[in-house]
Amino acid sequence: MRIAQIAPLAESCPPKLYGGTERVVHFLTEELVGQGHDVTLFAAGDSQTAADLVPCAPKALRLIDGAQNLVPHHLSMVERVRRKLDEFDIIHLHIDLFHYPSIQTWNTPTVTTLHGRLDLPELFDCYQTFSHVPLVSISDNQRLPLPPVNWIDTVYHGLPAQLLPYSAEGGDYLVFLGRISPEKRPDRAIELAVRSGKPLKIAAKIDAVDQEYWDTHIRPLVEAHDTIEYIGEVDEAEKATLLAGAGALLFPIDWPEPFGLVMIEAMSCGTPIVAWKNGSVPEVMDDMVSGRIVDSMDEAVAAVKEVIAMDRAAVRARFEERFTAERMAKDYVSIYERLITEHRTKGSGFMLSEEGDTNSPARATGADPVILTRG
Repeated sequence: MRIAQIAPLAESCPPKLYGGTERVVHFLTEELVGQGHDVTLFAAGDSQTAADLVPCAPKALRLIDGAQNLVPHHLSMVERVRRKLDEFDIIHLHIDLFHYPSIQTWNTPTVTTLHGRLDLPELFDCYQTFSHVPLVSISDNQRLPLPPVNWIDTVYHGLPAQLLPYSAEGGDYLVFLGRISPEKRPDRAIELAVRSGKPLKIAAKIDAVDQEYWDTHIRPLVEAHDTIEYIGEVDEAEKATLLAGAGALLFPIDWPEPFGLVMIEAMSCGTPIVAWKNGSVPEVMDDMVSGRIVDSMDEAVAAVKEVIAMDRAAVRARFEERFTAERMAKDYVSIYERLITEHRTKGSGFMLSEEGDTNSPARATGADPVILTRG
């Protein structure tokens, strides 16, 4: 199968440090190549891939200008894809909504995976207007805020099985991994570690928009406790060591997290999780197996001792059952085959009427829906 993967340009594939969507696109692309498909990756020029690479920016935009204005770069990338449509059987886009107007006239079937949050009011009208576009969600919970749109399936993320190797031992410290921001609640992680009497290592990116939050709210908390260590962003090797050596991952989110890649990264290492019951958490985690799902700080404090004593082999086993890149790629190939068959059977493309309705072969049915938001 001839497959085009269209990645965001803020980071390379894979990202050098923090980056969720581009990392998932990389895992999917490499696994599809490994399964024998002819894959072309449209991505930043510093990406590393076994697929054919079409560079759509010299390097990750965050390294050029801090990714301040993504729009012109992504519009140019969509045009590059359009000029190569005849080279592909399916176009898989991961860039939210930049391509929606363009694909109305494309003769090659497309599918779009939404990777970000969908509970933003300004998104509703856009997704209602383009309700015919074939979409994949990364959790069922992610869909809830949108009007009826054309959901094709939900596909959970996956990782290469040996990327973050299993550790039978773990350690006594807790880890917070990801991004410093109010919705990720690093303050909860610090309070939980302090109340539990456990050291905490914080490995996290600080975006410019969150610098004030770090300076005024989080850094004073870190500096107030000798047992709290801020490490900064980590690469893949450092992440593997950090997660494998932890007694537990803290995932104290306070927002509708669409997936939470760090949860399955921890599971790959056999490291259990203490997570707040928000967003996709109940879908990704199996309570009492891969960790504990909690609703309050008191529950979380009680859960820390419990999860550190959990069977790490069982945590790893659940990862292998549900969250490998091999499974993710097979799920997507099944979707590609369905869309290609439908395209050939029912005719090419879809057009939007003046009223905003669609004569798409895959007319939207009642279902629950991103811009390039941070994950």
